[in-house]
Amino acid sequence: MAQLNEKQSQTVFGLDIGTRSIVGTVGYLDGNKFHVIAQHSKEHETRAMLDGQIHDIQKVGESIIQVKEVLEKELGRKLTEVCIAAAGRVLRTVTTFVETSFENEKEVTEDDVYMLSTLGVEKAYVEFQKGNDTEMKFYCVGYTPMRYYLNGYQINNLVGHKAKTIGLDLIGTFLPDDVVDGLYKAVEIAGLRVANLTLEPIAAIQVAIPEKFRMLNMALVDVGAGTSDICITKEGTITAYGMIPQAGDSLTDIIVQHCLCEFDVAEKIKRSAGVQDTIEYEDIMGLPQTISSAEVEGILEDTVEQMTLQVAEGIKNLNGEKPVSAVFVVGGGGMIPGYTQKLAKHLGILPERVAIRGKEVMQNIIFDIENPRRDAMMVTPIGICYSFYEQSNNFIFAEFNGERIKLYDTGKLTVADCAMQISFPNEELFPRRGKALTFTVNEKSRMVRGQLGEASTILVNGAEAYITTQIKNGDKIEVTSSTIGEPAELELGKLPEFSEKMVITVNGMPISLPKTAFVNGVLQNEYYTVKEGDVIDIHNYYTVEEIGTLLDMTVGSEIKVNDIPAKRDTRVYEDFTLTFSADVEEELDGVLDEEETTQDIEQHIPQEVNQEELQVTKTSETKEKSIQQKEEVETGKTEEEVDFEPVAEPVTVAVIVNKKPIVMSGKPSYVFVDVFDYIQFDLHHPPKGKGIVTNMNGHPAEYMATLQDGDIIDIYWE
Repeated sequence: MAQLNEKQSQTVFGLDIGTRSIVGTVGYLDGNKFHVIAQHSKEHETRAMLDGQIHDIQKVGESIIQVKEVLEKELGRKLTEVCIAAAGRVLRTVTTFVETSFENEKEVTEDDVYMLSTLGVEKAYVEFQKGNDTEMKFYCVGYTPMRYYLNGYQINNLVGHKAKTIGLDLIGTFLPDDVVDGLYKAVEIAGLRVANLTLEPIAAIQVAIPEKFRMLNMALVDVGAGTSDICITKEGTITAYGMIPQAGDSLTDIIVQHCLCEFDVAEKIKRSAGVQDTIEYEDIMGLPQTISSAEVEGILEDTVEQMTLQVAEGIKNLNGEKPVSAVFVVGGGGMIPGYTQKLAKHLGILPERVAIRGKEVMQNIIFDIENPRRDAMMVTPIGICYSFYEQSNNFIFAEFNGERIKLYDTGKLTVADCAMQISFPNEELFPRRGKALTFTVNEKSRMVRGQLGEASTILVNGAEAYITTQIKNGDKIEVTSSTIGEPAELELGKLPEFSEKMVITVNGMPISLPKTAFVNGVLQNEYYTVKEGDVIDIHNYYTVEEIGTLLDMTVGSEIKVNDIPAKRDTRVYEDFTLTFSADVEEELDGVLDEEETTQDIEQHIPQEVNQEELQVTKTSETKEKSIQQKEEVETGKTEEEVDFEPVAEPVTVAVIVNKKPIVMSGKPSYVFVDVFDYIQFDLHHPPKGKGIVTNMNGHPAEYMATLQDGDIIDIYWE
């Protein structure tokens, strides 16, 4: 015998609890061979199950007891655990894609893949709930990974590869609570504990379609008594599940009506059709009757036609509205004469591409018993045993904040899984931030996050736990929601732009000055509390007058900025040099020509100074001077006393600059350099050419030349 690991050598008891019968199988896996060491089946004495759903739990439980006792007698030991499969009468599936990224490229571990699958199941459940238009409560009873993605490219196995992002296509399967509860209660009546639960189509495919065939686009149809379960394979994986709520019992019901016999008698007639030419039976009046196989096939033909049409449409729907290449049929309902031929016709494929699979797919099954049954009805029971080794999954029950919940056990269930199952808000598991604060700084949006609140408190069976704590059957979980933190707060002085200092040189001495900030147009100090939506402007300059005030020095009339004559309202930026005499208090504001001063100083502005700010400064200075001139004229001062021309009326001048019309208005007159207030021209270093060409009316322009209507101006880098 081959060397076995612990799980392989473990004996497995599988029960196929079907609509018409219960089949029990006991065996073990030895390498890639499964040994059947005991097998027994029993039909329900009444219609305790309909369409794959248990209707009489007690009667089904009693039938399980009888099967169990026969097997125990054969084995000579007690059976305590069992593997079962749920029928897909109301099976729902959701196919979804999920992707997660790592902060840095890392090697993918099994835990990373598990977390990816968990995210996929959670997303599938959310999507399923959106489309759940019934009042039934559904549970995720399993999922099948279809395709994995490594950095956007498909790959068979993620583990061990280095990745920045990993993704997954996944099928989540859902069943109503009462379907699963009925199965659990029935086996509990028989004194058994569920070791593993799977879906019937998943169990059947373990035997009927080996992995080497799953590269083909095939379908498996498990035709039971109450349902016809469908499974699609392609590109090496299972791509879809489905269910048709019509199967063998619908055929038996027609025979009951036609032959006026009991259901069990009609079932025997159906199974004998195609095997015996003439079938004898007794009707409900106790009278002996006979019917030919041909007559049975004739009365069932329309129903078989309808049933196979529904299955074919179901296959196409699950396969992207196109037929598959081949179909394997298992289960007793598919053994009725004419079933495979009609299914092939409706799919539009060759009849030999649709076949009943029984002993043909049992090459790896060794029967260590006498007279074993090797037909299509045994595929699913043996597959249920196989699923234990493939999945080893089961439902467990837990209590979450006083509410009983049921979860499909993947072997790695955590508190987070329980919270998701009960729809506990995900954000209440983690510390929540208070309200964020949004505002603008120098026309750029800024946000400060709120404070984190307290994390949720989690207890499992009274002991401190975490959302990653694994749980087991019967655990009691208590979760207190996390809290919301304090809203964001910020003092103006904490802004990086505000805290930076501005260094200038005043009369040969380096001086460090704080920057000034205006909030919504109002000057504020560093202790101002920023409010939602505030518009903050951090100024990176001071006027000469402001610098004198800060230094507590009297600014005289001899002022120079960057060695250029300046005025008290001239702006001083980072790294500028300011010199002035402090011993003369007489102000001679009219001594300097404003345009010349501004123009000369701008040529000494460092690269980082904003040209738009300088244009605003120049315009502001001009307006202030005009107002000052007007006030002096109105107070009766003479021209000689103030050194200013009388205030003239504003004019409008229209010129052509770089082939575009520009209209300038609001000033008494305009000179060439005023054009720069109306166009966007980058004067910053590094230069965009050898030099700037400035022409007016085809000749080199003088910066202080007066502009007239119609002047044609060209400004460009040479």
